[in-house]
Amino acid sequence: MQFELTREYLNDLKEAIVRNDELALIELVHELHPADVAEILDELELEEATVLYKVLDANIASDVLTHMDEDKRDRFLGSLSSKEIAEQLIDNLDSDDAADMLNLFAQEQKEEIISMIEDRQQARDIVDLLHYKEGTAGALMAKELIRVNVSWTVSTAVKEMRKQAEAIDHVYTIYVVDGEGVLVGRLPIKKMLLTPLKTLISDIYDSQIKFVKVDEDQEEVVSIMEKYDIVALPVVDELGRLQGRITIDDVVDVIREEAEKDYALASGISGDVDSSDNVLTLTRARLPWLLIGLLGGILGARVIELYEGDLQLYPEMAFFIPLIAAMGGNAGVQSSAIIVQGLATKSMGMSGILPKLGKEFMVGLLNGLVCAVIIFGYNMIFGDSLALSYTVSLALLSVIIIATLFGTFVPLILDKYDIDPALATGPFITTVNDVLGLFIYFIIGHLLYIA
Repeated sequence: MQFELTREYLNDLKEAIVRNDELALIELVHELHPADVAEILDELELEEATVLYKVLDANIASDVLTHMDEDKRDRFLGSLSSKEIAEQLIDNLDSDDAADMLNLFAQEQKEEIISMIEDRQQARDIVDLLHYKEGTAGALMAKELIRVNVSWTVSTAVKEMRKQAEAIDHVYTIYVVDGEGVLVGRLPIKKMLLTPLKTLISDIYDSQIKFVKVDEDQEEVVSIMEKYDIVALPVVDELGRLQGRITIDDVVDVIREEAEKDYALASGISGDVDSSDNVLTLTRARLPWLLIGLLGGILGARVIELYEGDLQLYPEMAFFIPLIAAMGGNAGVQSSAIIVQGLATKSMGMSGILPKLGKEFMVGLLNGLVCAVIIFGYNMIFGDSLALSYTVSLALLSVIIIATLFGTFVPLILDKYDIDPALATGPFITTVNDVLGLFIYFIIGHLLYIA
């Protein structure tokens, strides 16, 4: 059953905190999942959250922080000493989560926390992970895994696995390495359990295994795990030596982060921001795209100014300016959104730019024809100018086709030059198509309507 945080429950918790009643606090939260406890901490004041956190079991407490809201977690960590962070948090986290947590601190405090970690092997693993570039497989992986030597017997492997499994919460697969630590394959747990103890690992392991190198981009990691339905992916160094594994929960985090980033870019927000950030941070993230929109508006005004004389002669043309601009922007965003989605999921195939443009041209042509016929019918019924009907319909058809092609071309070009194509789904496409649409409208109007 899913936990529901009610006002009554929160009040009971706060009363226990005021009384400093540890037994009551433990009773209230001891059966909850770490994610539920994190939700509670997010609702408490910093002092209240600190009191509750300190009564939690060490293993639970470390997991709770990984589920907390980032901004509140950062402030909460600031209330703990380096010793408390090392003993109550880092010592109880997997190496990848511990490295991510340490990256939140300044270098001096980071080194101080590492020096206080009791498990020196874990400390070495964490330091190793901190050296990898952010956004790579090395930075994403965890060092905890189970490995067996290809020359062992099943009996020896089982004994070694029992030792290694003590530090691992979830065993997804067993990796097989040679004497140099080079990854040579995997060992299905079921096969090992059904095989006589004296059998050599070399006789039963599976040499067909997917892996990535430590410097592989995290988006490629996501693509591989998604394509081959892998829950744990081994990571090797340049010599093929097994360094760690990436599990499905880490990949889900990457997918969510990438989706949030793309959504922000499409909405005209640059940078990693949250609603809880200060005014200056939010302004810096939003203002650049607003300025692009402002520039587009100025250019649109200039286009209208160029044809001011035409509008004075035939003011009814002004009635359809919002329609032309809006339809161009919508058509461009639609096509760019589909292309960006295809690029993100690698579902677009290997065909070049021209076939994709050809396909989108046909889509734009059909959509444009339908919209043009509708607006032509509207003008014929409610208007009294055949020239205006032709002008608006032809302009709308042209704008939708060109905007569709533009919305396809831009993200493909951005992707080709390793620029995030999500940039093409936001204000940039809309602004350019608005200006382009107005220009096309007045050109056609000048040629057909006024001439």
